[in-house]
Amino acid sequence: MSETQKYLTISALTAYLKRKFDADPYLQKVYVTGEISNMGRRRGRHLYFSIKDPSGRAVISAAMFSYANRLKFQPEEGMKINAVGHVQLYEPNGTYAIILDDMTPDGVGALFLAYEQLKKKLSAEGLFSFPKKKLPLLPRKIAVVTSPTGAVIEDIVRTVQRRFPSAQVVLYPAVVQGEKAAKTIIKQIKRIDKSNQYDTLIVGRGGGSIEDLWAFNDEMLARTVTEVSIPVVSSVGHETDNTLIDFVSDHRAATPTAAAELATPVTLTQLITRLNELQVRLQLTLQQQIDVKRQRVARVANHVIFQQPDRLYVGYNQRVDQLRHDLEQLMQQHIVAARHRLTVVSQRQSQMSQQILQQPREKLQLLAAKLDSMSPLKILVRGFVVMEKEQQVVKSIQEIAAEDQVNLRLSDGVAKAKIIETSKLTHE
Repeated sequence: MSETQKYLTISALTAYLKRKFDADPYLQKVYVTGEISNMGRRRGRHLYFSIKDPSGRAVISAAMFSYANRLKFQPEEGMKINAVGHVQLYEPNGTYAIILDDMTPDGVGALFLAYEQLKKKLSAEGLFSFPKKKLPLLPRKIAVVTSPTGAVIEDIVRTVQRRFPSAQVVLYPAVVQGEKAAKTIIKQIKRIDKSNQYDTLIVGRGGGSIEDLWAFNDEMLARTVTEVSIPVVSSVGHETDNTLIDFVSDHRAATPTAAAELATPVTLTQLITRLNELQVRLQLTLQQQIDVKRQRVARVANHVIFQQPDRLYVGYNQRVDQLRHDLEQLMQQHIVAARHRLTVVSQRQSQMSQQILQQPREKLQLLAAKLDSMSPLKILVRGFVVMEKEQQVVKSIQEIAAEDQVNLRLSDGVAKAKIIETSKLTHE
């Protein structure tokens, strides 16, 4: 062998070491404990970080593929863990790391840690502080999401029938344990809320370990419950068990029986008793009001006005008489004043008429005298006659002829005459 053949390439050395790592049975399944360091190198579904001793003297790189499907909790910086995996050499850079198959928190269960982490997250978002919806006093339809074969639905139905038989209980069957439980519960809750037929919703199952109840710690289930429009009663596990659905529900019951009692706050017996009490109180109140009204009617009926109704009008009659007297006096005063004014006006008018007509009257008399002196009647008195033919005054001899009938108007009457002969005067 030549001197140069003793030397290996880096690739050959790395490949040799990788075969040693892969063949070593002690490195195929390694149990390590330490603190998480350099957290934050998440690449999609994969997680890359380091595990170090608490003293910090030794560090090893670690990776976990598809960690979200394997872990219930969220790894955090500085968290002490117990991990199981195999050691693998990465040929391109010659580094080695532990590829984890499982990881659990040291000193506390993984499920409990996941529960605390999610509880802290939802509380910070305010999901636990939403206003709680009140349960109806007289429910009509109660929806129950639970296993169809468990004792939960039997206890709820029996309790509701005993307390408030008119309420209808409708079962929405769901898987309440295992990986598919949360999805089926969410699906049924959405169906109930969408139907708008129910006024109360109970979600429940019997007791069990944290693993058995883990479906009720699902984040999507908790968010779905906060979005429901009707009040939700949570009855999961025993009284000491706490799940996230208990914190986001409007009411929490320790047992299915207690949940049914919350959903029926008033029993049929209590309702009947209360109605009887109200009926008695109503009768007493009505009787008291009737007695008071009767006493008032009696007082009114015995009033002096109803005994002597004419007294009601005495004051009005006196007032009317007084008003009539005042009105008559007022009218008399107005009449006297009007008469006085009329007399004064008449006297003034007469005086003014005399003054105004004096001169025209004198002129009229003068003209009448002149006219009378010129009147034909005055001429007739002196012996003149006016001849009329056919109601026309005859002014010329030519207007008449022999045998004509004429009227002769004298001063004191009319005479009829007949023309015997006419002759025309001649002037010399």
